[in-house]
Amino acid sequence: MAWRIVVGLLDDVKDPRGERVRREIREHLGIELEQVRTLDVYTVDAALAEAEIEAAAAGPLSDPVIQHYAVNRPLARDFDVLIEVGFRPGVTDNVGRTAREAIQYLTGRPFAAGEAVYTSVQYLLKGQIDKAAAERIASGFLGNGLIQRWDIVTAAEFNRDKGVRVTTPKVTGDARPEVREINLNVDDEALMQISRDGMLALNLDEMKTIQAHVADPGFARVRADVGLGAKLTDVELEALAQTWSEHCKHKIFSARIEYEDEQGRKESINSLFKTYIVGATRDIRAAKGEKDFCLSVFKDNAGVIEFNRDWSVVFKVETHNSPSALDPYGGALTGIVGVNRDGMGTGMGARLIFNTDVFCFASPFYEKPLPPRLLHPRRIFEGVVEGVEHGGNKSGIPTVNGSIVFDERFAGKPLVYCGTASLMPRILNGKPCHEKQAQVGDHIVMTGGRIGKDGIHGATFSSEELHEGSPVTAVQIGDPITQKRMFDFLLIARDRGLYNSITDNGAGGLSSSVGEMSEDTGGFELHLDRAPLKYPGLQPWEILISEAQERMTLAVPPDKLEEFIQLAREMDVEAVALGVFTDSGYFHCLYEGKTVAYLPMAFLHGGVPQMVIPAKWTPPSTVEPVFPVPADLGAELAKLLGRLNICSKESVIRRYDHEVQAGTVIKPLVGVANDGPSDAAVFRPLFDSFEGVVVSHGICPSYSDIDTYHMMACAIDEGLRNYVAVGGDIEHVAGLDNFCWCDPVKSEKTPDGEYKAAQLVRANKALYDYCLAFGVPLISGKDSMKNDYQIGDTKISIPPTVLFSVIGKIADVRKAVSMDVKRPGDLLYLLGETRDECGGSEYYSELGFLGSNVPKVDAQAALARYRTLNAAQREGLVRSCHDLSDGGLGVALAEKAFAGGFGLRVELDAVVAEGELRDDTLLFSESPSRLLVTIRPEERGRFESLFAGQALACLGEVTEEQRLVLRRAGRMLLDVSNNLLKEAWQAPLREL
Repeated sequence: MAWRIVVGLLDDVKDPRGERVRREIREHLGIELEQVRTLDVYTVDAALAEAEIEAAAAGPLSDPVIQHYAVNRPLARDFDVLIEVGFRPGVTDNVGRTAREAIQYLTGRPFAAGEAVYTSVQYLLKGQIDKAAAERIASGFLGNGLIQRWDIVTAAEFNRDKGVRVTTPKVTGDARPEVREINLNVDDEALMQISRDGMLALNLDEMKTIQAHVADPGFARVRADVGLGAKLTDVELEALAQTWSEHCKHKIFSARIEYEDEQGRKESINSLFKTYIVGATRDIRAAKGEKDFCLSVFKDNAGVIEFNRDWSVVFKVETHNSPSALDPYGGALTGIVGVNRDGMGTGMGARLIFNTDVFCFASPFYEKPLPPRLLHPRRIFEGVVEGVEHGGNKSGIPTVNGSIVFDERFAGKPLVYCGTASLMPRILNGKPCHEKQAQVGDHIVMTGGRIGKDGIHGATFSSEELHEGSPVTAVQIGDPITQKRMFDFLLIARDRGLYNSITDNGAGGLSSSVGEMSEDTGGFELHLDRAPLKYPGLQPWEILISEAQERMTLAVPPDKLEEFIQLAREMDVEAVALGVFTDSGYFHCLYEGKTVAYLPMAFLHGGVPQMVIPAKWTPPSTVEPVFPVPADLGAELAKLLGRLNICSKESVIRRYDHEVQAGTVIKPLVGVANDGPSDAAVFRPLFDSFEGVVVSHGICPSYSDIDTYHMMACAIDEGLRNYVAVGGDIEHVAGLDNFCWCDPVKSEKTPDGEYKAAQLVRANKALYDYCLAFGVPLISGKDSMKNDYQIGDTKISIPPTVLFSVIGKIADVRKAVSMDVKRPGDLLYLLGETRDECGGSEYYSELGFLGSNVPKVDAQAALARYRTLNAAQREGLVRSCHDLSDGGLGVALAEKAFAGGFGLRVELDAVVAEGELRDDTLLFSESPSRLLVTIRPEERGRFESLFAGQALACLGEVTEEQRLVLRRAGRMLLDVSNNLLKEAWQAPLREL
C-alpha cells in the first residue's frame, strides 16, 4: 500500500513559503488572499511496516522543534481551497529520491524495484476564492502543466478523515521494445514529413544526403552481415539527427557564408568558427610564443589555461535557453548542473571551484498580452533564478559572478547562460591532466544517474525555434545531490588512474558521448539493454538519445574495470559497463543481442552537408535624436539608477552562496554595507598560495540594433575592463564567446535572414579584430542560433546577443581592488576619453530613443590604459576602481559613492572629451574603456606619472558628507544625497 506522510509547521511558527506564495499570487494574478499555509506530502509507495513509516515521519522527514506530522490522515484545516501540486509520472523528483535514501538508511534495506517516494505540496488558501480562481492560481503560478499535476479541493469537499486522494505518479504502460525501419525511398515532401514527425530538425539537404547514403548498394551488403535490412532503423536515424543537430554540429558556424557588405564587396567565408574564432586564437598564440598559456582549446568540453606550474584552470559557459522557456526551474537547474559536468568531463577531470550566471529576460513587470505557450517573464525570472540557486548551492559550488539583462524581446525566449570554472593538476600519473584518449578494448562505462524519457530530443529541440509542437520530453530536472556524489567518486577514480577518458552525457545522450569518444579508436559496440533505466518501457532509440541528467561516460581499461565498479559501489554511485570501444569503423548498437544501429563513423561525423548561407549587410537607418538637455539631471540620474538593466540585483545575488569553499576574495556585492555592485570576482582556489583566478564578462545586446560589430567590440572591452578593474592581469587572460542569435538562415519564416546572417558575420569580424588587438585568446564557447518564438503569424526574435566571458589570473589576491570609495580626501580620477556615444544607451532608451552614435572601442588606447592600471595596482596605488558601462559616468559615480558610504565632489570640466559635449551626454554617454579610480593624495605624483600621455583627469575628491555633487563651468549640475540615489537603485527588484 501507499503510505501518506503529511508534514506541516506548528501553529505558532511563521510560514515564510506560504507568505511568499501569497505575495506572489497578488503580484502575478491580482488575487488578494488572507492567508496561505503550506504542507509537505510524502507518498511512500513501498512495503514498509507502520513502525518504520512512523520512524521516518518522526526522524528524517520532519523537525520536531518546528513541525508536526500525520500518517494516513490530513493536517489541513482552516482553509477555503486546498491545492496539492506534485510531479507528473517520470519527472525527476529530487526530494522524493532523497527521502527514499533516508528511509533506506533508517530501515537498513533498499527499496524493491518499482518502489519509490513521491513528493507534493499542499497550499491552503484562505480568502474570497472559488475553484475557477484556484485553477488560475494552480496553472498560472503554483504549477507547470508540462511537468506537474494538481488537485483542487474546496473546504466543503475536503474529507477530514482521509484528506486528498492518494496519487502515485508511476510511469505505467505496456510498450514493448521495438525497432522500426524507416523507408527513406520517398519524395522530398515525405522526407521532410519524416523529419518533422520525428522532431529530427534535419533540413531537406540533410535528409537527401541520408537518403543517398542508404540507397548505396554497398550500404545494404555491409548491414546484412550484422543482421540488418537495407532500410535505416529508427535508432540510426535518431543518432544521425542528434549528431547532425545545430546544437551538436554548429552547422551555421561551420557553413559557407556568401557575404556582401554595404559597399557591394563580396567574400566567401568558409566557416565563421574556423576563420574568426579558431583563427584569432591561432594568431594570438603564435604572437605570444613562449608566453602562450593556453593548454587545451576547442577540442574538449571546456577550455584549459595555465594557472601556475602545478595547476591549470578549466572554464566553460553554456546556454540552456529552450528548456528554460518551457520549464524555467528545470531548464535552469539542468543548465547549471550540465555545465558543471563539462568541467568534470574535460581532460581527465577537474575539481569545480565556482559558477557564473547571466540571464536575459523580458521585464518581470511585463503587462502586454502574451502569445500562446509563453510563460509570463516574472514566472520565468523566478523559476530560472531558483533553478540555478538549487543547482549551485546544493552542489557546494559558489556563484561568484553574473548579471541580468532586460529587453522586451526576451519574452519570446529567455537566455540562460551558466558557467563553471574548475581546477586540475598540470600532471596526473605522469601525463598532462588536460589530455585523454580512449583505447581499443576499453569498456564503455556509464556512471551516475539512470536513463528516462526526460531530455529526449533536447539537442534537436534547441536547434529549432520555440513552436506549438515543442516537446515536453525536452525538459529535464537535474539532481545536484546525485551529481555531487558522482563527482566525488570520479575524482578518486581519476587520481587512482582507473580510466583513460571521460566525457559528460549532455546533448544527444549516449549517442553523442560514446560517438564522440569513439573517434579516438574508430568505433564502438554498445549494448543498450544493459543501461540502467528509471522505469521500464523505453524504446532502444530513447535509451540512446535520452539526455537524463547526472551521467558521465568513461573509457575504462579491462584490467581496471573491477576496481572501478567496486569503488563506485563503495561510494553509492551506480556504474555499469555497456560495451567496448573498437576500431571497427562503425557506430554499432545492440539491443538484447541484436544489432539495432550500424553506421559508418565517417558518415556519422563527416557526412553532414555544409550549409550555404547568404548574408548582406545594409546598415540600419538610424538618427541621433534632437531634444533639450533635461532641466533636472539629478532626477534623470535617479531614473537611470532605477532602470532594470542598472538597478541592484541584490535580491537575486543573496539567494546564491558565494562563500562556500571559502575562496571568494572579491565578492558579487562589496562596499561598506556589502551591497555595492562588484565589477568582477576574484577567487583564491589554493590555500597554500595567494594566487587568484579572476572572472568577469561583458554583454550589451542593445548596441546590436545599430551595429553588431561594435556590440561585439564593446562586449569584449566590457569584460576586460571589469577584469582589470579588480586587478586581473591583462597579459594572462582568455575569452569565451557565447553567441545567442535569432535564426540567420533566409527562408519563408525568416525573410530577413540575409540581414541577420550579415549581423552574425560582422560580430565575428569584430571578435577576431578585437581579440587580436587585445591579445586575448579564445579557449571555448558555444552558439545558440534559433532563439525565436513563432506560432501562427506571431514571431518574436531576440536581439543578437553575445556574452563575452573572460578568465585569468591575479598574482596576489591581497592586491585585489574593489569598486567602492574608501576614505574622505582620496582623489578621484577618470581614465579614458568620453565621446558623443549615447546610441543604444540606457539614457536614450529611458527617453524612448535608439540613436545612431554607437560606442566604439579604441583597442590600442584601451590596452595601454589597462596595462598601466595593472602597474598602478601592483604598486598599491589604486584604492578603488570601477568601470563605466550602462548609464555612463553619472551612474558609475553614484555607485562608487553609495557603495563606499561617502560622498563625491566632482568638477566635470577636467573630463577628457572629444569635442564640446552637452551636460547630459557627458554624464550618460557609454563610451567604452573608461574607469573611475581613487588614490591617496600623497600618491598623486607617482600615479599621474604612470599615465603620462594617456587620457587621465582628476575630477575631484571623496567627501565625508554622503552626497554626490557635480559641477561644470561653475554651474551646479546636481547635488543629490546618497540615500536618495541608493534607494532609486535598490527599489525596483527588492521584492523579487
